[in-house]
Amino acid sequence: MKNFARIVVWILVSLVGAAAYAVIALRRGESLNAAWLIVAALCTYAIGIRFYSKWIAAKVLMLDDLRAPPAEVHDDGRDFVKTNKFVLFGHHFASISGPGPLVGPVLAAQFGYLPGTLWILIGALLGGAVQDFVILFASVRRDGKSLAEMVREEVGGVAGTIAMFAILGILVILVASLGLVVDNALAESPWGLVTTAMTMPLAMIMGLYLRHVRVGKVMEMTGIGVFFLVVSLIAGFAVNHHPTLAPLFTFSKEKLALCLIGYGFVASVLPVWLLLAPRDYLVTFLKIGVVILLAVGIVLVLPPIKMPWLTDPGSFTGGMRPVVSGSLFPFCFITIACGAISGFHSLVSSGTTPKMLTRERTIRQVGYGAMCLESFVAIMAMIAACVLDPGVYFAVNAPVGLVGSTPAAVAQAVSGWGFPVGAEQINALAAAIGEKSVLARTGGAPTLAIGMASIFRAIIGGDAAMKLWYHFALMFEALFILTTVDVATRIGRFLIQELGGRIWKRAGDTKFYPANIGASLLFACAWGYFLYSGVKDPLGGVNSLWPLFGIANQLLALVALCLGTTILIKAGRARLCLVVLIPLLCLGAVTFTAGIEKILHPNPRIGFLAMAGKLSSDLATGSVPAAKIAATHALIFNSRLDAVVAGIFLVLVVAILAVSAREWVLVLARRKPALLHETSPVWLPKTVIESEQQRSWWRLGPAVVIVGTLLRELSGEAAAARSHLPPDQALAQTLADKYDNPQSPTRCC
Repeated sequence: MKNFARIVVWILVSLVGAAAYAVIALRRGESLNAAWLIVAALCTYAIGIRFYSKWIAAKVLMLDDLRAPPAEVHDDGRDFVKTNKFVLFGHHFASISGPGPLVGPVLAAQFGYLPGTLWILIGALLGGAVQDFVILFASVRRDGKSLAEMVREEVGGVAGTIAMFAILGILVILVASLGLVVDNALAESPWGLVTTAMTMPLAMIMGLYLRHVRVGKVMEMTGIGVFFLVVSLIAGFAVNHHPTLAPLFTFSKEKLALCLIGYGFVASVLPVWLLLAPRDYLVTFLKIGVVILLAVGIVLVLPPIKMPWLTDPGSFTGGMRPVVSGSLFPFCFITIACGAISGFHSLVSSGTTPKMLTRERTIRQVGYGAMCLESFVAIMAMIAACVLDPGVYFAVNAPVGLVGSTPAAVAQAVSGWGFPVGAEQINALAAAIGEKSVLARTGGAPTLAIGMASIFRAIIGGDAAMKLWYHFALMFEALFILTTVDVATRIGRFLIQELGGRIWKRAGDTKFYPANIGASLLFACAWGYFLYSGVKDPLGGVNSLWPLFGIANQLLALVALCLGTTILIKAGRARLCLVVLIPLLCLGAVTFTAGIEKILHPNPRIGFLAMAGKLSSDLATGSVPAAKIAATHALIFNSRLDAVVAGIFLVLVVAILAVSAREWVLVLARRKPALLHETSPVWLPKTVIESEQQRSWWRLGPAVVIVGTLLRELSGEAAAARSHLPPDQALAQTLADKYDNPQSPTRCC
């Protein structure tokens, strides 16, 4: 009877999901409620987790609960720690959910709500979640080894070197892209700038408090930090309305970019306890709270989707959508990287998570399930963007080079695309959120903040609270992104020092301060150059930087999928390797097509070389004003440099596919032994598994304990307690373990 009831329930889930997909795909010219997107997403995840991931676990990976994971074998309270599966799920989700799934879907909303939504759901179900699942499994079976180590062992040394260059490349473009998002959000916004800037001394005060006043009391420190975040919001409001201070804190995009570069350098060389760690803890709790609040807000408000299901590229200037130039394929799939499939997740899945698992069955729940939850975050971001009036969306996101710089000019251009909007409507929106202008706010962050504020105000505060909600959302995004900038710059510094140490030993010494400063300066200048060139780009910078970021991210995903395919072929499951081989081939086609188009496409808004040629032609014909000649030369150089970077990424794509394919052919042809580098198994007694199956986690008492344990794990207090060291030494060790390991990043894109 129970089985029959389960069958009925899953048939109903499938039918409801199919109905939601039908409504989403077939609704034309009528209002669509956001509830249909939520229903489709939840049914998709439910079916994927219940059936597809379970089939992979049983038939493809053959998980065995009696095989002891690394945490059981090497439990030392520091590197290997046995952790409750629900606590580990929260820890893993907090690590993989960076700003990417919030920003990418907002930018991809320009294609219409349907393409991005389908890619987020199907891509996550069949690609991203499978990648995370397989890499986590592979790392668990190899004593928690990193992605680069596993690639070197299973695919070969050449592939391992490619993985390292891919990591460096993605970090440079990642930080530049995210820095551009912050720059476009905070430029010409004294309220946003002051609110965000105040969190830096706040974090340092929190760090000093944690280090010298109340050593190790992270939860207590975090509570104080939340209070002062509210104070910083009020201070930003006061500065914004002050006749003297407001102009003083109104920064241009160029000035703000230089500040961001300087900040990234300083933050990477400061002790982690002083700035990075306290703000990272604060942002972790803020992120979880905001994601929950946004989910509740969307469910309660159920706003209508106003963006059309598919925008017609022919209606836009030059026959091309304005936010990210290019056709639906491949650029929609490059624009949304995190949220569908992210190569950076493979670093987290082979970092700390495999060293905390207690049973192999948890790999499925954590690896596959956490990616589905991040995909749901991306769906919420898509909804937040698509509930805006399309005319407003394009007015905010279209670059000055396409639509002009005045409300009247922007209104005329956007209305001409078939999305009516008036100059009065644009000015009213700016006034409603407390900004002087909302024009040319490319990058996605302001759009997401407006969408979130419009949802939140419907629950609490009404129109009067719109300004506060907008700047709260903007502060959340800025803090979220800046923490990723901090962590990524620090990881980049370690990677450069690791490479430099092969030439000069002292260069690789992370305790040698001149080497730290030199490596940090080199990496900050690398991403800072791309950031500043993006700021100077008349098409907004996002048009060139974000596709490069997507290509780099998907390149790393190709490395991870090649590793997964190799492992399954060596394990004698060549037919079953299609679960990773098909996503690999699809992603390879997307990445390769995007790279070629960004280099060679004849349209200057897409092709880097075409843009360089157009600008060179303009110089030759004398159509460039004398005041802009130097800037035009810089744009020509930058376009050619971007083409070189994209070309390097393509070479790496071809190389990793070629090296992997060679390994597959040799193994399948039996010209090379199918040698897996798994560690020797250690077996657990069956009585341990049987006793665990009798525990009831859903009761109130255990649930409260699990939530409390998760908070202590996220705050770092649990790790400090496990060290059995004095509080100050425990704090130092915990921070070093968390932030000073480039192979195990604690923050994703």
